[in-house]
Amino acid sequence: MGRYLLGRILRGVLSVIAVVGIVMVLVYSCLDRELVFASDPVYSKQSGNSREVYKMQQWEKYGYVDYVPYTAYLQQLLRDGGLTAQQYAQAAAFGNTPAQDNAQAARYIAAFSKTYEENGYHVVRLNGQMKGNTEKYREGGEPRVFAYRDIPVRTRLVRYIGGLITVDSIHYVQEQIEDRGLHFTLYDPAYGGERFSPAIMGNGTRFKYLLYFDDRFPYVHQNLIRLNLGVSYSVDTGAEVLQTLTASQGSFAYSTVTYPSGITQLSADDLHSARYVAGSLENGTASVGRYFVDDYTSVQTRKSGMSKLGYSFVIGLISAAAAYLLAVPMALWMARRKDHLPNKLGSLYIVFIMAVPSLAYIFLFKAVGGRLGLPTTFDMEDPTWLMYVLPILSLALPAAANVMKWLRRYLIDQMSADYVKFARAGGLSEREIFEEHILKNAAVPLVHGIPAAILFALTGAIITERVYVVPGVGNVLTRAINAYDNGVIVGMVLFYAVLSVASVLLGDLFMAVFDPRIKLTQDRR
Repeated sequence: MGRYLLGRILRGVLSVIAVVGIVMVLVYSCLDRELVFASDPVYSKQSGNSREVYKMQQWEKYGYVDYVPYTAYLQQLLRDGGLTAQQYAQAAAFGNTPAQDNAQAARYIAAFSKTYEENGYHVVRLNGQMKGNTEKYREGGEPRVFAYRDIPVRTRLVRYIGGLITVDSIHYVQEQIEDRGLHFTLYDPAYGGERFSPAIMGNGTRFKYLLYFDDRFPYVHQNLIRLNLGVSYSVDTGAEVLQTLTASQGSFAYSTVTYPSGITQLSADDLHSARYVAGSLENGTASVGRYFVDDYTSVQTRKSGMSKLGYSFVIGLISAAAAYLLAVPMALWMARRKDHLPNKLGSLYIVFIMAVPSLAYIFLFKAVGGRLGLPTTFDMEDPTWLMYVLPILSLALPAAANVMKWLRRYLIDQMSADYVKFARAGGLSEREIFEEHILKNAAVPLVHGIPAAILFALTGAIITERVYVVPGVGNVLTRAINAYDNGVIVGMVLFYAVLSVASVLLGDLFMAVFDPRIKLTQDRR
């Protein structure tokens, strides 16, 4: 079995990488990259040379190009000692056109062009745009010099997979800081140092807290190992995809917080999410200096509701469980009474669910539920368990019809098998034959789908969540596609692909455990 599992895992990993690569080709090569600016309010305000530079900066964020401005090249030379401050000032003061460059600027622009063209970059020089005959630039008309090159899909895929998992380190912070290292405490300072709550904290790391306890499930949390699915630039601007999926939602959840400066007050700030931002203490507002003592000043806020993953998983898991609890006894009843009314009624229900578009019966459930007084939309500000009823019914009833259809078919097929005749001849009752033999054999194919039903509860339901305004995962991918948010698209595809591979593998294991006749190894004798 070990060889089988290893082989399936390796093939699964290769499949996931292939899927992500294909999606990257579709997103980055087949779609017009200008579309990322379709709903960008900043882009519409740019003009002249500034618009071209802004396009390059955004395309670099979205993963289309490697972009290097001429000033960044000079700054690197300055840091490496290849330029003095005076030489840097002269080289950076290039003219509106090449003919107007001073000797120092002309020299370093030529060196910049040669260096990057040899490495496959395109070097672009945008001449200054003046207002008529004046010496003033038009808005956004300052001269610019930069180099760029398209990122090949292979390079992009290697970068993405290589940076998928990161481990925090005390060497993350490049600036000189004091007391660099890890620190263990039994009394978390976020709780005033009076509450027994062990934590491992870092200085020089990206996150202040690497391991900590709090009052939220699963109660033990870590920031040491991070999964980087990508960054959103329009759906949830600036946030990591994983953060978009797992961050709590709703109104602020206030609690007593003790800030590093010693100030204690009611706040929704989550100090356990404190992240390093270089220069934030020195360059921040007065309130930053009041509450913090170092550059670990970027914190998330705690909300009263669940995350997108939380809402989708709760609804999906309950609906899957309800579907099986309803479908299994109904399919048994239909199979045992296949020539009577129960089978006809069950078949009518299955045909109805298959024939009617899902959107139609979801709106039907919503209309009927609304008339009965059930909530038809989610309200995170005033939550109640009743708002889960209609989404769960909308998912459970169609799923139950699908399970009933296949289980009834498998049961009827098994009822005509030879072993059933022998069991009857042996004196077993019809109930014993069904429970001990027919049901067990007929359920084997359905057992394979149980892991998928559980894992895909994490993906949400696009139509159902939109109709009932569920703040879940279901519409994240569609919103990203509409907004051309490449980071979210690739991250969500990776998320779905991993769940698909895991569900198939777990399904095989479930079948082998449920039915000893199924072997996951090949007998070579």
